[in-house]
Order: sequence, then structure tokens, then C-alpha cells
Amino acid sequence: MARPAGFLSTPARRPALIGAALVALLSSWPASAQNVSYAGRMGDRALLVIDGAPRTLGLGQEAQGVKLLMLDGENATVMIRDQRLSLRMGAQPASIGAAPAAAGPTASGATARDSGQRIVLGAGSDGHFQVNGSIGGKPVRFLVDTGASAVSMSQQEADRLGLNWRAGKRVSMQTANGIAPAWRLSVDRVRIGEVELHQVDTVVGPQDMPVVLLGNSFLSRFRMQRDGEQMVLERRY
Repeated sequence: MARPAGFLSTPARRPALIGAALVALLSSWPASAQNVSYAGRMGDRALLVIDGAPRTLGLGQEAQGVKLLMLDGENATVMIRDQRLSLRMGAQPASIGAAPAAAGPTASGATARDSGQRIVLGAGSDGHFQVNGSIGGKPVRFLVDTGASAVSMSQQEADRLGLNWRAGKRVSMQTANGIAPAWRLSVDRVRIGEVELHQVDTVVGPQDMPVVLLGNSFLSRFRMQRDGEQMVLERRY
């Protein structure tokens, strides 16, 4: 997601997530998917988000254990682990064999544990830290982004979560197509496992993205330590 001008920072090592840069997420993913959503359609091909990574599939094609069987308007039928599922465009991901966010492996192969004040994250096979959580009690998929000043999401995701983002403060956002409007607001109840924060600054922008960026409006409330493929967040306040 592009950064609002004067609000979100842009460090050189920020994960490549938006626009064409999303293809960087396609490498080194597990062979069998746990979370799949139908994000869009390009002609006779479906854009699926498999364990957080976007893939385009034609009828009969398969990727990461997901096979596209049918496209019908806003619905895509897929086969996952011998199970036939119907996915609706823009709906929340379907999960097959996914572990809870608070313990065990997440869809990307990462792990998350917590003790109410402490969260331990394990890196996925792509090196990024992704974890299941919730905003306002509704499930979301987070990607830790220490380069983002705030929790950041698309308008589509904000609508799914029932956020009144249009009532937020309007800010400017630099995108690949030029300056675009975005909205800054405070979101209650951002939760990972048993750790829940309130009144977390959030930016909602126009560009589609498969995850919610877990930026510093959440991370700054923790002491953060990374050791290899493990990240520990110890709550400060």
C-alpha cells in the first residue's frame, strides 16, 4: 500500500507489497494452502490470494494445492485438499486446516504465541512475519511492516470490517498513478491472540492489497526484538 504523504514513512527495506511489486511474495510458499480468497478476475483467469500471495489461474490450473475448477461471475469454484469450495469475490478467505492465530502454525508457516503481554512471531518461508488477528472482532491477516507509521489497509478491507473510514481525516497518498486521497482514523480493538490494543491509528487507502499492514501505531506500544526467524513483542503500555 502506498504511503500517505507526510504520514507514512518509506524506508528502503520496506516489504514490496503494492502494485506490480506484489509478485515478490510469490516465491517460497508452502505446497498446500490453508487460506484462499478470490480477489478479482482478469478475462478468463481468476486472481486468487493463496496464503497471502496473489496468483492468477486459468480453468484447470493449479498452484500451491489450489485448483481452479469454475468461474461464474463473482464466484470461483476451487478444489483444495480434495474439498470443493465456492469463493465469492472480495469475501474473507476460506480456511482449510488453518491453525488458530494464537498458537501453532499460521497459513504462511509462521507461528504466533502470546501470554497476554507478549507476542512471539515466527517468520514465514518468505522471510516476512504474517499472523492472523482481528480488528473490531472480525478476522484479518496482518503483515508486520516496521516501515509503516500506521496500521494500513484498503478501502475494500475497511468496508468488510465495517469501519466508517469516510468519517476519518482526509490525507494525501502518493500512488503509482499520482496523488490519491486516503483517510486516517482511530480504530478500536486491534487484537493478536490474547493481546488487544485500543485506539490504534489506521490509514485506509484506495489501492487493493491482500493483507493489513501492522505498522508502528501498533508496534510502537511494544519492545521489539528480532533474533533470526523469531520476533518478540513485549508490551510496554
